[in-house]
Amino acid sequence: MKKLPLLGGITPAVFLRDYWHKKPLVIRQAIAGFTPLLDTKTLFALAAREDVESRLVSRTTKKPGWAMQHGPFNSLPGPAPKSAAWTLLVQGANLHDAAADALLRQFRFIPDTRLDDLMISYAVEGGGVGPHVDSYDVFLLQAHGQRRWRIGAQRDLTLVEGLPLKVLRNFVPEQEFVLDPGDMLYLPPHYAHDGVAIGECMTYSIGFRAPAYQELGEAFLQFMGDTIDLPGRYADPDLKPTSHPAQIDGAMLAQIAEQLQKVRFTDDDIAIFLGEYLSEPKASVVFSPPTRALSAVRFAQSAARRGVALARKTQMLYRGAHVFINGESFGVNRPDRTSLAALADERAINGASLAGVSEDVREALYLWYCDGWLSLGPV
Repeated sequence: MKKLPLLGGITPAVFLRDYWHKKPLVIRQAIAGFTPLLDTKTLFALAAREDVESRLVSRTTKKPGWAMQHGPFNSLPGPAPKSAAWTLLVQGANLHDAAADALLRQFRFIPDTRLDDLMISYAVEGGGVGPHVDSYDVFLLQAHGQRRWRIGAQRDLTLVEGLPLKVLRNFVPEQEFVLDPGDMLYLPPHYAHDGVAIGECMTYSIGFRAPAYQELGEAFLQFMGDTIDLPGRYADPDLKPTSHPAQIDGAMLAQIAEQLQKVRFTDDDIAIFLGEYLSEPKASVVFSPPTRALSAVRFAQSAARRGVALARKTQMLYRGAHVFINGESFGVNRPDRTSLAALADERAINGASLAGVSEDVREALYLWYCDGWLSLGPV
């Protein structure tokens, strides 16, 4: 792989080997001359929408010292002194803006299964969310103004009690940096950090998914509940009289244990679960179908000329003979897999790549088009 200015002139392989999950990295001018992709008016308009997750974090003079509100926000505070500084956090900006989506996609040297979203943090002078740790990797790209970061590999993760957000009680920074527009800071999971705005500023956070095993386990058991097949019903034709009617009978326990131990799952079961789970859109995601959809015939003709492209909000993955899109899965043959894997990897394919696909795939593409999951490519 080539060296990337985005990573300070090192290759993705070197970054993953030396820094990923291991230690911070400050990259000066990761994107030289970078300017905000969304102006404040556009950002504030996003924060006013029902389908956009947003939060307002304020540091106040009243106890407990911090306050947090969830959007949508029809109005926001004005400039404030440091004693009442505030920060607006807008999640998933990549879902609503093409330039933000393009920026997020520059980090696809990390698999899509890990890449989460681009969050924009707008802060007035002194704004921040307090010293904290995240459970996931994050790149913090300065988009406008300056932000001072203090970081440390801290073991004491005791939190201040009674706050609406997780603020470290005994934060002891080890390093300090001021980031200018275009500078970027990478932090591994559980690395303590505190960012404070120097004047008005905007920071873009590229975050990564790190689902908890407990969360995965619960979701997997729900997934497997639809596939378990245990015919028959409990029976005890040799039942004997008991003098302890409240006690669970050992024979009953053994018989039911024998049946439940027949529940098995395979690597294929796990792969299908993961594909559906990791491609499932967030609850706030709403797709936009075409205003006037083409007929199936017209769509096929246009796709043959123009190709197709995935919508920004669509997540498409694949594994073996299985393809996953927005929480759904289906099996494909080898020729279809080649075309659909290319669509998932490149997020767009030309008409020639669709020439040999099966009728089932053509029908699926048309359904995805009607649902707003993909669109026709450029002419």
